[in-house]
Amino acid sequence: MRPASRRLVIVANRLPFSVAVSGGALTLGESPGGVASGLKSYLDALPRFRPALRDYHWVGWPGAAVDEALRADLDGAAARFHATPVFLSASAMEGFYQGFCNRTIWPLFHYFPTLAQFDESAWLEYGRVNEVYCEAVLRALRPGDVVWVHDYHLMLLPGMLRRRRPHLAIGFFLHIPFPDFEVFRLLPEAWRKDILEGILGADLVSFHTYAYTQYFLQCVQRLLGFENNFGAVTLQGRLVKAETHPMGIDFARFDAAADDPAVRAEALALTRTLAGVRVILSVDRLDYTKGIVDRLRGYERLLEDAPSVLGAVVLVMVIVPSRIGVEHYAEMKKQIEEIVGRVNGKYGTVGWTPVIYQYRSLPFAPLAALYTVSDVALVTPLRDGMNLVAKEYVASRREGNGVLIISEMAGAAKELGEALVVNPYASGDIARALREALEMPVAEQQRRNRILRNRIRRYDVARWANEFLDQLLDQKGEQEKFEAMVLPARARGDILGRWAQAARRLLLLDYDGTLAPIVQTPAGARPGARLLSLLRRLAGDPATTVVVLSGRDRTTLDEWLGALPLDLAAEHGAWIREAQAEWRPLRELRSGWKPRIIPILERYMDRLPGAFIEEKEYSVAWHFRGAHPEQAEALAGDMVAHLTSITANIDVQVLRGKKVIEVRSAGVDKGVAALHWLSQGRYDFILASGDDTTDEDLFSALPESAFSIRVGLVSSRARFNLADTSDVLLLLEDIAGALSPAPPVPGPIS
Repeated sequence: MRPASRRLVIVANRLPFSVAVSGGALTLGESPGGVASGLKSYLDALPRFRPALRDYHWVGWPGAAVDEALRADLDGAAARFHATPVFLSASAMEGFYQGFCNRTIWPLFHYFPTLAQFDESAWLEYGRVNEVYCEAVLRALRPGDVVWVHDYHLMLLPGMLRRRRPHLAIGFFLHIPFPDFEVFRLLPEAWRKDILEGILGADLVSFHTYAYTQYFLQCVQRLLGFENNFGAVTLQGRLVKAETHPMGIDFARFDAAADDPAVRAEALALTRTLAGVRVILSVDRLDYTKGIVDRLRGYERLLEDAPSVLGAVVLVMVIVPSRIGVEHYAEMKKQIEEIVGRVNGKYGTVGWTPVIYQYRSLPFAPLAALYTVSDVALVTPLRDGMNLVAKEYVASRREGNGVLIISEMAGAAKELGEALVVNPYASGDIARALREALEMPVAEQQRRNRILRNRIRRYDVARWANEFLDQLLDQKGEQEKFEAMVLPARARGDILGRWAQAARRLLLLDYDGTLAPIVQTPAGARPGARLLSLLRRLAGDPATTVVVLSGRDRTTLDEWLGALPLDLAAEHGAWIREAQAEWRPLRELRSGWKPRIIPILERYMDRLPGAFIEEKEYSVAWHFRGAHPEQAEALAGDMVAHLTSITANIDVQVLRGKKVIEVRSAGVDKGVAALHWLSQGRYDFILASGDDTTDEDLFSALPESAFSIRVGLVSSRARFNLADTSDVLLLLEDIAGALSPAPPVPGPIS
């Protein structure tokens, strides 16, 4: 039973306040921004938004290295902020934050791979720091807590928490872009695998845009092999959902800013200073992803192409210091200041400065004042996860006038289509958009902003957080339903008890995906010593009949399993063989249809590198496990439709399995084959297991008293599910353990 009151535990790189150490004393200050400032209003009113979550707790780094002697003091101060500090040394932060986060992930995920550094020591520090966060979260946890992990600093953390707390509700949100496969794969193989598996430790993984979500799912499929069904990924007995939740802002705060006396005073001073000119506003952190240099060139192009604007416009450029100490940022700052100086020197007059440049952080009042007095907001990042400045500007324009120009590379552009959307690399596009903005009639400005403001008002930060948490808790409920599908302990005990008491037993077992894992090429699934030993023990019991029903050809089954005292069914039952006897067809079949079908399969194989054809006596399989997943899925759908249409009058079936499409003679399936053994007498115990759609025929043929198990947590006619092959083998080993004991065989199970 869930606790009546639960806490929301926010885990982020930074705490919701900053800490400075001076003269052996601590000073606590306002949050520097980011996740903390974005969520502040929501968390302050959390009980109103989410009655089931009565409180919140925050885990993060305080922003400075804190000596041992001061840590107890900070712990006490942090408690007033519902927070637990994560203590890190200066050297740890250098490798973790300045190193892997800022020199590897940040440039790579923003599509600047030439700036990315792949330092093994920084990667190892990243892992160590994520472990430190994990320990801090575990210390802070209470029963029933819901954990929400934020951003690229902590991509390994969900997986670490999952290993330590398997039933914990964990959400993960990435605030920056997730890159496409070709960029993500630039990470070393072990790193990218660990990052994906770390993120998949969450129950819900979310991104700002649909494209980022799809890129993540493609990477999971192509690098880890886990497919998704409408964003749901099944792995290791769990269901993980990847979703899209574009972050909102505290709309009410910016909408009401004009009524704030401090904002009004700032706005009045700005109006006097900037009298007689149209104001174009640019506010950004100092970062190469923000496109500041390209933006300046676009503004310079406007001054060149439209002499009428000289003396009539001003670009107010506020650059917030960021990542001081990273070499690319220092170089960029110098380049920006050189361009500002050149533009002002070339076009400025005694009474007019084209660019007003400020390099400093802005508190809320002066920032909101700039929003309210600016005629145009120029927001043109080269790549941005969302960009909340664009939304803040629109929310501040209560009168409805003002024009937003936004980069098509910003996540927010997907929501703000009524703005002027530009290519941030094209100075001519920026100049044309600026001219259009300056000439746009007020009525048109108000029409566009009315739509934008309503959208931003409806989908504010509270709705963003609520929808994420709603889906996380719903997803946890789905996970619990999934876990209920798995063979429960009581049913497992029933299986073992019935097995021990039975006088005559029947085991009907699929091979690929059940006894052996699915591998890249069919030949790679050859059984290992432990699997052969297990099957020999089971089949060697006089009271037990073991049947392996496979889609494989009889030659392969003879080579792999023919020496064992068990029964075999090849090509889904087209051929059967009792132990040590000869192969015989289950019924008369024809294969004259193959010359008509194989050329079609070959045509599709030629269009898909990595696909291949496996021809058997009464069936033909088109395998595409080694091919490009998206291309394969598209071609597979086309091919099934093609084959279905031309085989309507032929006595064959078209079946789609796991990464395979098979055309086989009609009238034979695993269910028909199973009936052959079921008709040979009365069994006290029957157990069948399989992993794909071809095994559903087997489950349908069983009597109600039989135990049927589908491998994989999917809907099935089987009574129970097991997560994967290893779970099936463990169950069979428990069953075999009730027989005469055998010495363990070293090595892998398959």
